[in-house]
Amino acid sequence: MFGSGTRSRVPEEVDALGSRRVLVLCTPAQVELAAQTSDQLGAAAAGTFGEAVPHTPVEVTEKAVAYAGSVGADSVLAIGGGSAICLGKAIAARTGLPQLALPTTYAGAEMTPILGETEGRRKTTRRLPQVLLKTVVYDVDLTLTLPLTVSMVSGVNAMAHAVEALYAQDRDPVSFLMAGEALDALARSLPVIAQCPDDSEARSDALYGAWLAGTCLGTVGMALHHKVCHVLGGTFGLPHAETHAVVLPHVVAYNGPAAPEAMARIVQALAGDDAAGGLFDFTGRLGVPRALRDLGLAESGIEQATELIVRDGYWNPRPVDRTAVRTLLTRAWAGEPPWTPSGSEHRQPHSAIPHSIATGARHA
Repeated sequence: MFGSGTRSRVPEEVDALGSRRVLVLCTPAQVELAAQTSDQLGAAAAGTFGEAVPHTPVEVTEKAVAYAGSVGADSVLAIGGGSAICLGKAIAARTGLPQLALPTTYAGAEMTPILGETEGRRKTTRRLPQVLLKTVVYDVDLTLTLPLTVSMVSGVNAMAHAVEALYAQDRDPVSFLMAGEALDALARSLPVIAQCPDDSEARSDALYGAWLAGTCLGTVGMALHHKVCHVLGGTFGLPHAETHAVVLPHVVAYNGPAAPEAMARIVQALAGDDAAGGLFDFTGRLGVPRALRDLGLAESGIEQATELIVRDGYWNPRPVDRTAVRTLLTRAWAGEPPWTPSGSEHRQPHSAIPHSIATGARHA
């Protein structure tokens, strides 16, 4: 459901699922909105768990599952961004409870069957059809008060989903079309929001782009960019959306020689001459972070991050090279412009992967 004022229909959607004991999930920052929604639900509200945090730590999930059992919850309603929504998925994976979501950011997690969890400072992801949400209610009005800095990094995070969908191993013409449309919507709306945060038309456009990007994330596999961000988030505790914003131009620079169609589509969306440089300039204009050191990564962590990124085999349009990853991380750490490593031996033509028959492991 998509529109303005649509959160008023949450009780109706809960009833349509046959739910009578709804557990409301949120982060500490969203407890007021969660309380308002619980009031709307009335007797159908079983309780509120307001301790969702980024990267879905297993210990928090276990606490939430216990609470769900104690209040007799028969469904969960996640309010907020990826932290709350992913907690709902983690609960669903363990209990089978149906899920609804009222997103307030551009994370897109609500449209995917991807569950990412952190345990022992390591983040892993799985695709589980059973964690796909039953109902998503998009209310553009809720994004009007989303803080400007959060809006910008959340929007660039959504762009990262679309970018990697453009060169995904199992992409097809439909996912390519949706990813390109997502980039168009976000590239035109985010600069407007940066100047006028309460522009409802731009907010609607951005939420539409985020929905498209999230749908792409749930449909096709991701590659190096998401692997890098999951390592930096799960192991080093870096903030999710900000990390995506910093890393994206650097991974695009690395993958560019192997993905010319994707690069051309990015350039089209940004109305520039170079995909990686265009993204770096675009994020700079939005005022989002551009250096991993500003997010809390110590320079000494670059080597460990490199090892973790290259340790597990996974598909990427350009083979993952240890030296190149270290260089990529070093430049991202310092906030330097992206750079494409030399070496034709790493080049893998984009056309070598047929659109219609490509299969293989999907990495969120």
